[in-house]
Amino acid sequence: MQPENIEKAFFSDGYHIGMKAIEQELSGIALHEGLREMYSAIDDFIESFVELAVQNKKSPECKKGCEWCCHQPVFALDYELEYLNNFLNENFSEAERKKISSRAEQKMEKLKGLDKDALLNSKYPCPLLENGSCTAYEARPMACRIYLSYDVKTCLRFYNHPDDKKSYPALLEFSMRAGRMMNEGFKAALKTNGIIAKEYRIEEKLHPI
Repeated sequence: MQPENIEKAFFSDGYHIGMKAIEQELSGIALHEGLREMYSAIDDFIESFVELAVQNKKSPECKKGCEWCCHQPVFALDYELEYLNNFLNENFSEAERKKISSRAEQKMEKLKGLDKDALLNSKYPCPLLENGSCTAYEARPMACRIYLSYDVKTCLRFYNHPDDKKSYPALLEFSMRAGRMMNEGFKAALKTNGIIAKEYRIEEKLHPI
């Protein structure tokens, strides 16, 4: 199958999952169930994809405690961030939620007023990062799930020298395209019901109750 046809298949999968949520009148529960299904589908794909990457000697070096990518801006769609906040509200204490919200506000303050290039090259920890790990790993957005590097040294160089345009993480691009297309399909399904999804940085909407 040609790469463009594979991408269309992932778009179609995301669209189908989104339409299932719409058929259930797009309640909050149905939307969250749809997201869980989509995340599970992309996680299963990545697990299989990683096995193939290992055979081609491009095994991802991402693991717990490797947090270089958790210091750069992460963008997610508003329905993903609603799902994330819901996860925090259901699984975290009030004190923990307040700490996360405070870190989100601090990061927003540090990034305030930066132009596009400075913003994209900024290196401040994600509000969900603690002791080298994501505290909301199960509910992390699509962008976090599909960001896989097969050379941690390139991630470290990008972290230390973000302005060097020749320095960029050695990413597994196909997994990124697959996840993006699936999310685009899900978003397109919601659009048929008049819901226009918008993109934000995680900290902009990370305000659990």
